[in-house]
Amino acid sequence: MAEKRAARVAKIKPFLAMEVMERAFAMERAGTRVLHLEIGEPDFPPPPEVVTACSEALAAGETRYTDSRGLQELRDAIAGDYATRFGVTLDPERVLVTSGTSPAMLLVFSLLVDPGDEVVIATPHYPCYPSFVHTCGGMPVFVPTDPHDGYRLDVAAVRRAITKRTRAIVVGSPANPTGAIQSRDTLRELAALGLPIVSDEIYDGLVYDDAKVTSALEVADDAYVLDGFSKRYAMTGFRLGWLVAPADAVRSLQILQQNLFISANRFVQHGGLAALRSGAASVAAMRDAYAKRRDRLAGGLRELGFVIPQLPSGAFYVFADARAFGNDSLALAFELLERAHVGVTPGVDFGAAGEGWLRFSYAASEATIDEALARLADVLPSLR
Repeated sequence: MAEKRAARVAKIKPFLAMEVMERAFAMERAGTRVLHLEIGEPDFPPPPEVVTACSEALAAGETRYTDSRGLQELRDAIAGDYATRFGVTLDPERVLVTSGTSPAMLLVFSLLVDPGDEVVIATPHYPCYPSFVHTCGGMPVFVPTDPHDGYRLDVAAVRRAITKRTRAIVVGSPANPTGAIQSRDTLRELAALGLPIVSDEIYDGLVYDDAKVTSALEVADDAYVLDGFSKRYAMTGFRLGWLVAPADAVRSLQILQQNLFISANRFVQHGGLAALRSGAASVAAMRDAYAKRRDRLAGGLRELGFVIPQLPSGAFYVFADARAFGNDSLALAFELLERAHVGVTPGVDFGAAGEGWLRFSYAASEATIDEALARLADVLPSLR
């Protein structure tokens, strides 16, 4: 007889970007060459100083636990980074170093959400936001954004979505999958609603056309901010991020961290220090390359018949209306994978508001983008 399993687990849907990538890996093991535009992973190496710092830390025996909140030196450096990027004075005691931003999300929602509580999420959204809410027994409440309005989060719509069970408002800026950036005024108005803001800022630094990101900490000192090294410094596999929390929440989060994760890897934290100290040139070079790739990919997709209402202002994704080729984005993504050997992410991964759309990553090289566009051009006419 099958064992009883937690009902909340059944509410967690597969992460479709990973499903596509894992099918692509299986095809590659069988000898097929797949072009990967489905996953948000920079094709650049991390800053060389990061690799050196990790190697030297390992050689020096920096392999033990740290304080559950992270190395003090790294927490100090992260606080200093907010002064540099945003002009925000931040007490390092409000910083917790985590093993990527996913554990940071789990910590925050574990702190804020009881079974039956609600969390408002702008959509299209990063697929894992509702999964973390469900894991904690909560209920995500989605507020759609309009591509023709730059995916601006309508504060009045958020206000209408709030109930007595609402515990937080989640904002991603720059956002995955849209690349949209929320304005300072929007963030200020959201903060004025009186609920905790959970702000995912992992793509800050990867912005284009003189776009400027406002950190939630600039308008709400009690915001919860998620950030890390994966995207900005091409350190996805290092699994290193951080959480900035209100001062009165830090002790509870520290206790959760102690129990759930103990601490982030010690030698990897030395790599994070090196990134903050010496990685600016690498970030600038990536940003310049991504701007060119964005224009190349978006232009090519438009020529193929995709509709892109607005170029992304940040991150490294083009979110494209693919309904000229089919309304079922999951089926379309897998058909393109099997026939064109190009991995893309189905829009439904980002919520019902994304159905009929596809996400294409331009974290891949220009050569990969060009070849992917050529392969798609061979297959798409038969799908119209």
